[in-house]
Amino acid sequence: MNYIKTDIEGPVIIEPQVWGDARGYFFEAFRADEFRREVADIEFVQDNESLSAKRGVLRGLHFQKGDAAQAKLVRVVKGRVQDVAVDIRENSPTFGKYISVELSGANHRMLYIPRGFAHGYAVLENDTIFQYKCSSYYAPASEGSYRWNDPAFGIGWMLPEGEIILSEKDATAPFFLPEKR
Repeated sequence: MNYIKTDIEGPVIIEPQVWGDARGYFFEAFRADEFRREVADIEFVQDNESLSAKRGVLRGLHFQKGDAAQAKLVRVVKGRVQDVAVDIRENSPTFGKYISVELSGANHRMLYIPRGFAHGYAVLENDTIFQYKCSSYYAPASEGSYRWNDPAFGIGWMLPEGEIILSEKDATAPFFLPEKR
């Protein structure tokens, strides 16, 4: 696997070695010993999968607080997304900054997102299947979110605003720095 550091301390893009022939392909999507050595000493306890039937679905920006904060390893099985991680670690020199990575079933890339980041993704193809490992169990009482189009982040989404499809929860999420509104 190829491990690519990003402009923000913590997140890592992972490119697996893919072996393919006329039958299809094979790759190791996760190997704990190598992951601990190259990325982080994290134990993942929950795997999640979501299907987004329509291009334009945007999920996020989500996070969990306190002891329930989650590190994630995300990837796309089928389709394509723009994946975004926003640094919400208050003492970080990149507080409020984000990274954006295209993940797809074709490029097999994965993104490791440490605790202390808000996460979201925009679906770029119909019938996209997104999978992620989490280091903590889902805890509804600890969940939080920020508005996907908050000007404090200035995220350059790869979809026109008019094509964005949101849940009610994501459409009404609070702004990151409400005192500056």
